[in-house]
This record gives sequence, C-alpha cells and structure tokens, in this order.
Amino acid sequence: MAEFTPTVPARVLPPVTVRDLPEPPRSTWRFIGPGLVGAGVGLASGEFILWPYIASQVGLVFIWGAAIGIITQWFLNMEIERYTLATGETALTGFSRMWKHWGLVFVLMTLGSNLWPGWVTTSATMVTYLTGAGEGAVRWIAIGMLLLIAFGLTLAPVIYIALERVIFVKVALVVILIVVAIVVAITADSWVQLGKGLTVGAQFPVPPLDFAVLMGAIAYAGAGGGQNLCQSNWIRDKGFGMGLYVPRLVSPVTGQEEAAASTGFQFAPTKDNLARWQRWWRFANLEQAWTFGLVTFVTIALMSMLAYSTVFGQPGLENSIEFLRVEGQVLQETVGTWFGVLFWVIGALALFAAAMGIVDYTSRLAADTLKTVYLNKSSVSENKVYFFTVWAIALIGIGILLLGFDQPLILLVFSACFAAVMMFVYSILLIVLNRRALPDAIKVRSYRLGALIWSVAFFGTLTVLVVIQQAQTLFGG
Repeated sequence: MAEFTPTVPARVLPPVTVRDLPEPPRSTWRFIGPGLVGAGVGLASGEFILWPYIASQVGLVFIWGAAIGIITQWFLNMEIERYTLATGETALTGFSRMWKHWGLVFVLMTLGSNLWPGWVTTSATMVTYLTGAGEGAVRWIAIGMLLLIAFGLTLAPVIYIALERVIFVKVALVVILIVVAIVVAITADSWVQLGKGLTVGAQFPVPPLDFAVLMGAIAYAGAGGGQNLCQSNWIRDKGFGMGLYVPRLVSPVTGQEEAAASTGFQFAPTKDNLARWQRWWRFANLEQAWTFGLVTFVTIALMSMLAYSTVFGQPGLENSIEFLRVEGQVLQETVGTWFGVLFWVIGALALFAAAMGIVDYTSRLAADTLKTVYLNKSSVSENKVYFFTVWAIALIGIGILLLGFDQPLILLVFSACFAAVMMFVYSILLIVLNRRALPDAIKVRSYRLGALIWSVAFFGTLTVLVVIQQAQTLFGG
C-alpha cells in the first residue's frame, strides 16, 4: 500500500500520528466496563423516579418507549466510540477539529445541566428517610457527599478504575434489590402487563400523560446529554483500540503522570489493521449492548414493575423524590419494614454513585477540551485540569448549599433544554465526523447512518418541544 495520508482534519488542531491499530485482547473480560459505567451513571432519577412514576400512573403500556430510547442511545454511543477506537481522540476533540469551539460549547452546556448539586441532594434526601432526620439535615449530608466525591475522584491513583469499582458495586446492589423484589414484591400481573407493554399493536398505544414527559423519558432512558459523549473518555482509559496509546487520567497527587501528545493517532487501512478493526468493533458493540443496553433496560423494566405492583393507581403521586418516599412506605406496609429500608438504602447509594459519575464525566469533558484545544502548548496536564474542575464543581455545590439557595427557575429551564439540544447537535456532528474524518473502510454507513438520521429527527423534535414548553414556563405563555 502507498504511504497513508491521514484523513483526520488538521486545520484547527495538530495532525494525528500514523500507527498500527493494537491487537485486540485474547481475553476480553478485563475490557468489559465502559458500557456498565455508562449504565451505572445513568441509573439515576430516570430509572428510580421517572419510569416508575409513569408505571404508577398508566401501568406498563409505555415500556416499549424505553426500548426505543435505549436502542437509539446504543447507536449513538457506538458512533461516539467509533471515532475514539479509530483515533484515540475523544468525540469532542473530533468535533473541535471541525470548528475550534465545538468542544467548549458542549462543555458549557454540560456544566449548565450539572453544576447545581441536585443529584447529591436527592441521595441525601433518601438518607433522611432512613434516619428520620428533618429536612434541615439534607444540606449537611449533601455537603459531606460532595466532599467524599471530590476526594474519591482526585486521590484515586487511576481515576477510571476507582469510578468503575464504585459503579460495579452500585449495579450489584441494584441487582440484589431487583432479585429480592422479584421474590417478595413484584406481582404476577405485572409480568403480564410487561409483556403487553413490549408488544406494540396496531394502535401503538401512547399513555395519557404530558407529551414532553413521555418524549423525555424515551430520550434519556439510560443516559443523555453529555454523558453519552463521555463514552469516548471511558473506553480510552480502558485501552480500547487506538486509545491504548493514550495515557489514562490519573490523580496528580497519588498517581504517576505520563507525558503525552494532546492529539491522537490513525491507522492505515491495511489488511492487517482492518482485520484488527473488525475484532475491536465487534467486541465494542457487544460490550455496549450487554452492559449499557441490557442493564439499563432490565433496571427500567423491573423498577417500573415494582412501582406498578405497589403504588399503581394511588392518587397524588409526584414525579419527584417524594415518589420514592411514598413507594418505600408502601413497601414497608405491604412486604415488611425491612424491604422498605432496603429500597431506600440501595436507592440512596445508587443516586450517590450517579452523582459521582456525573461529576466525573463533566470534569472529564472539560479537562479533555481545555487541554487539547486551548492548553495544548501549556505544561499544565489534563490530569491537573481534571483535578481542579472536580474541586470547582464540588466547592460551587457546597457554596450553593451553604447559602441555602433553591434552584432558580431559569436554571431548571436551561437544564431541561441543554440535554435535548446537545443530543440533536452532536447527532448531526457524528454524521459529518464519521463520514469525513475516517477512511472509507470504517466510516459510518448503511443502517447505522440511518440510525443517526433518526436520532437527528427525534432529538430535533424533542428540542423544539422542550424549548417551547420551557419558554412558556419561564415567560408565563
């Protein structure tokens, strides 16, 4: 083959280095993890509150919506992973190669969605259900959680390994809860209703709930917004594909930093490299399907079945943390005090782990973009940028809690809009990036290209609906 000229654009950032694609591992077990981390971080309010709330209102007739949302996100995640497998760069770096400030735009929107410490206050509220402490204790419990998250993420020698272990424990606890629920709480009728909910008949039933709530439930089943983009960072730290050449994110305090170029690599499409690519691509797809896809769907389905079995038809339920308090109380009355307590314990731990993952992926996206695009000639490492970003998020959250601010309406509005807008825009950018920046042999095509076009249409529709609805909320229209 003639000398290979990289296809990755080099107008904005330095050119990539040509290297052979590493050999896929013979034993793939140790490479399983990024999809499960994505599922574990995503198992938060949607799986514990939103989908069970929908089941409590209309039963399980809408569970097919979760399947559609998860399949859509699986295709999105794989196109995000495609670029990183092929180059060792994150999708955000790829976007920045097309226009310098794309990465910063996504980072700012992710910060806008996650800067308010809502995740830790939700977990802290569940702790008060267990302890009987008053609402005033939520603030101090949440502050303690933020400090624990910051220390945990910045003192672990290899940050991804620490996060992966936390998420593995979380998923194991959720599995325990689900197994116990199947034995003692989930009714036979809920299994029948689940089967009906997965069978989309000619009428394609849509439950009588707010349309934006239903669209949002489909869109964010599993992950959403900036979290999907972080699949790039997680598979790179796990050593997938060309990511094996990029040093992992480590603590600048306890880890050993390695010097590395801020940009990535590309392999020539030789027969050997393409054979390795096929094996990497097959494994990455299976890893994402069996961990992110399956774990997310099973959790949504069984948590919804638990809600259907206990609080279906009960009037006055709220789509908020209050829903979990009521569900726990009903479980105490119908099954036993011990099960209600178990439900709250695992819920609090699961939401805490989600908060830790949210701080991690927000900081990863910021550190990656700032170092690669704006500090690529600086001696400041990505590890140090990550360290300072984690602590900035934690300290801002603590300051907000100490000042006793409630979340302002305008921030709620922006948070609701950001995720939909982000997914709409980066669905378009993924089409452009994975068509133009990669060799013909590995660029996106066929039904996967069709899935991205569906994603653009779906999230574009959701963006318009959410923006209209939130504008009416904000301006009283």
